Amino acid sequence: MSDWTWEYEGYDPTAERLRESLCTLGNGYFATRGAAPECRAGLVHYPGTYAAGCYNRLESPVAGRHVVNEDLVNLPNWLLLRFRVRRAGGAWCPWFSPDTSALLDYRHVLDLRWATLTRTLRFRDDDVGVLGVRQTRLVHMGDPHLAALRTVFTPEDWSGEIEIRSCLDGDVINGNVHRYRALNASHLTHVRTGAQESDTVWLSCRTSTSGIGIAMAARTVVVGRSAASSELRPARRRAVHRLVVPIAPGRPVDVEKTVALFTSRDTAISDPLEAALDRVSTAAGFSALLDSHVAAWERLWRRADIQVPGRAGGVLRLHLFHVLQTLSPHTADLDVGVPARGLHGEAYRGHVFWDELFVLPYLNLHFPEVSRALLNYRYRRLPRACRAAAAIGRAGAMYPWQSGSDGREETQVWHLNPRSGRWLPDHSRLQHHVGSAVAYNVWQYCEATGDTEYLHIKGAEMLLQIARFWADLADFDDGAGRYRIRGVVGPDEYHDGYPGATTPGLDDNTYTNVTAAWVLTRALDLVRRLPAWRREELFERVRLGGDELPKWEEVSRRLRVPFHQGVISQFEGYDDLAELDWDAYRARYDGIRRLDRILEAEGDTVTRYKASKQADVLMLGYLFSPAELRDLFRRLGYDLDDEVWRRTVDYYLQRTSHGSTLSGLVHGLVLARARRAEAWKYVQEALEADIADVQGGTTGEGIHLGAMAGTLDLVQRGLTGLETREDALWLDPVPLPALSEYGFSLRYRGHWGVAVRRRRGQLEIGVPDSEESPIRVVLADRAVTVAPGETCTLELPTS
Repeated sequence: MSDWTWEYEGYDPTAERLRESLCTLGNGYFATRGAAPECRAGLVHYPGTYAAGCYNRLESPVAGRHVVNEDLVNLPNWLLLRFRVRRAGGAWCPWFSPDTSALLDYRHVLDLRWATLTRTLRFRDDDVGVLGVRQTRLVHMGDPHLAALRTVFTPEDWSGEIEIRSCLDGDVINGNVHRYRALNASHLTHVRTGAQESDTVWLSCRTSTSGIGIAMAARTVVVGRSAASSELRPARRRAVHRLVVPIAPGRPVDVEKTVALFTSRDTAISDPLEAALDRVSTAAGFSALLDSHVAAWERLWRRADIQVPGRAGGVLRLHLFHVLQTLSPHTADLDVGVPARGLHGEAYRGHVFWDELFVLPYLNLHFPEVSRALLNYRYRRLPRACRAAAAIGRAGAMYPWQSGSDGREETQVWHLNPRSGRWLPDHSRLQHHVGSAVAYNVWQYCEATGDTEYLHIKGAEMLLQIARFWADLADFDDGAGRYRIRGVVGPDEYHDGYPGATTPGLDDNTYTNVTAAWVLTRALDLVRRLPAWRREELFERVRLGGDELPKWEEVSRRLRVPFHQGVISQFEGYDDLAELDWDAYRARYDGIRRLDRILEAEGDTVTRYKASKQADVLMLGYLFSPAELRDLFRRLGYDLDDEVWRRTVDYYLQRTSHGSTLSGLVHGLVLARARRAEAWKYVQEALEADIADVQGGTTGEGIHLGAMAGTLDLVQRGLTGLETREDALWLDPVPLPALSEYGFSLRYRGHWGVAVRRRRGQLEIGVPDSEESPIRVVLADRAVTVAPGETCTLELPTS
């Protein structure tokens, strides 16, 4: 690894799917995994391609029932390019495969600056000799519909011919996730193939239920010379361009494959196939495409790059690279949300969860137009969320835990425990806190950008409807003298009900209640700040009666937060659960991150124990600064001093298995803010989560986008203490010796490229020259104003 490259030396079939995920290339519109071009999907390789927002729904028999799942569809494989060789007058050798050929060298290089994946290899065939191969691919960041693969074949001391078959393969299924193998996986139908001109094949199809039309066209040419033979072979589900080319030492064969992809979801086209054929016919050659692709990435890096020395900096840049490949400026033109596993695989079926909570804080200060588009995804599905609330007899908007194409609840009803092989009921749809995440992102986006138009129109509708849901869901308990929210599941997920209970759900999950109180408070603030005409118009549009607001005020001050043993309880009754013998389980198993699966396979249940997948009480310390969290608790009538918070952090540190990649991230930030020495341990875990595949095989099914973006936010917001509120940048830097130097730039309130740099005990804030207003910067002990064209250097405390 260098500052800008990730290198994989040698061929390891057991690690191939992990490498494929981490070497995925994309542009926000579509992405393709870093699979070997000559290999079709199997136990080792999985060459998946995914277009943002391209979903399909299928029915499957599960545990004696018929269930319906919606998936992000694996599109036809454009990458497939097979080759074999023969000496002059000899027989053809077997088709090359890294699994069967005699490899002499094998190497992948992922270049982050250029966003290319280069594979170099040499292999020997006893009947022919040694052949060197160099392949470079890109998924174009400038033109979101184009991808290209360049392959150069170089023989060593032999002459003969090489046969190349460049394919578009429509014989694909969704098969990336082994535990989904019992589900219906054939999403593509009406596959048609054909040819145009002398060098182009095409393939069109559509998804079976959603009816999305998909078209690909591939142009394959031999550069600088003529093939001995060339024929186009459209077949039932595969279009093949076959080339036979003479090859000799000093005469390498250079083959360029250029592909265009369109779907019927695209704008400004008449027909996807016509658009694909037109685009590929006018596309430049590989060198010119590479130049324009690199130029597009250079523009992105100028806006978004983060500078951190050492290995941590290299990992952070890799994380940023994958965030930008999933959510690029092209995303601003699409109706898509934040897929929890990126466009890198099929885990979670490509669904949208609350992971945007960890992604938008970074994007807000670099690509606010992308943040706004992601919020619009939620706004367009607000009517569906209101219908979901009404279906359970509640007012307002209840956003789904898992969302896909149209905003209905996509959470599975059953899930498979791969340890026990049993299908179990899934109650995670009770995680209604996703609505608070949507509201939080609306508020944070508007604070960061000053986009009052969005806040007053679309943002206000979402915020008020989510607040309305929380106020209606909260019931008053005369005995406790407080409002309570019952029957929900928190981010922890291990606890989806009480031991022995016949109905799922928990009462007074602290994270849910506190964030609900925050939403209600922000909604009331917004109502007071709205211009009178807009307030009247909004109330009429959402049919909000003035009599509802007093209850919002009351609920926002009287929601219950349970405590036990001087710490904040994760939910009501947490203290009644049994303690787990953590040492015994660590001794018996190699890893206990998925403690829920281990216990279920033993015939037990994690709901019996004080054990968390991720300590969701500590999530409050991730979302809110210490001062804001104290104010929230004070508004609710509770005293949250430093000692209570310290005890709470210590309590859950001892009882968390970190079964989520978000867990280390949250613990790292919380501990860094508390000036705790062990913070770096958890920050490292967050950094290594995907590259080391700490979850044991899950990264091969798609990267964890929220965790990757969260590490960027940890530097940008966590280590600086950065908040955007009250028309100012608030900073409260925390010391983390292993990350004591860093630098990045922000886009803030019309200022492009506000430079923030920490080094040698100083924090520098540089504002680029412009006609914009000065920026107010507030620290714990002072406030400064930095005018455009100026740099302010602030001395930081030594402890």
